Amino acid sequence: MEVIPAIDLLEGSCVRLHQGKYSEVTFFSDDPIAQALIWEEQGARMIHLVDLDGAKTGKPLNDQSIREITKAISIPIQIGGGIRSLERAEILLDYGVNRVIFGTSAIEQPELIKELASRHPQKIIVGIDAKEGKVATRGWIKESNILTKDLVKEFSNINLAAFICTDISTDGTLKGPNIQAIKEIAEITNIPVIASGGVGSLEDLIALSPLENYGVTGVIVGRALYDQKFTLEEAIISMTNSNIQDHTSKNKYLA
Repeated sequence: MEVIPAIDLLEGSCVRLHQGKYSEVTFFSDDPIAQALIWEEQGARMIHLVDLDGAKTGKPLNDQSIREITKAISIPIQIGGGIRSLERAEILLDYGVNRVIFGTSAIEQPELIKELASRHPQKIIVGIDAKEGKVATRGWIKESNILTKDLVKEFSNINLAAFICTDISTDGTLKGPNIQAIKEIAEITNIPVIASGGVGSLEDLIALSPLENYGVTGVIVGRALYDQKFTLEEAIISMTNSNIQDHTSKNKYLA
C-alpha cells in the first residue's frame, strides 16, 4: 500500500483544513514546489495535489504552482479540486499531471466522467468525499442525499484509475481513519481504492494495511506529515514492514 503525501493549495500556499472547513485553515509553507521536491526526495512514489481554491470557486487560481510542480518532480501527480469539465481535465493532463480527480462532477455530470474514462483510460479518479455515508460536493460545502455506496457502484464498470475515499469527519483531525467505511467501499468494487482522512500516527497506517487484501492500494497523508507526527520515510518503512509481516503470516497459515 503506497503512502501518498498531500499538498493542499490555497492562494499559492500549502495548507490543511480541519474537517474541510475553510474557516479552520493552517498554513504550512508558501513554497509548494519545494515541498513537492522534499516529498520526492523522501521516497514518495506519487503526490496528491488539491486545488482548494478551485474546489471552492471552480476557478483555476493555482495553475502556475501546478505547472511548476509537474516540471520540478519526476514522480506521478494526481490532482483534484474544481475540475468540472472535459476541457479543464485535459488542460491539467497537458500540464503533465498523471491522474485527474473528479468529485462534484461525479454527482452533477456522471456522463462526463464516463466519457473522460473512455477517452483517458486509467487517468481519471472519482473522489468520494463523504460524511455519515452521504456524498459532499463543492469543496465539502454542500451535502447531497446520494449514498456513497451507490456512487461507487455507478462508476465501477468504467475504466477509472481509482476511487479516493475521504471521510470528512476525520479529515485533518489526526484521530484515525474510518477503517470500516473504507473497507465497505473496497468490498463493493474491483477498482482500486485510496484511503484518505484522519491518519495521525504510524499505528493508524498499520491499521489500514490489512485493507490491501480488499483492494485498498494507497493512503493519502497530509497533516500528520506537516505536524511531524512521523516522517514520510518512517511511514513507508512501517507500511513495508507491515506488508511483509502480513505476507509471512499468510504463508505460515497456508503451510
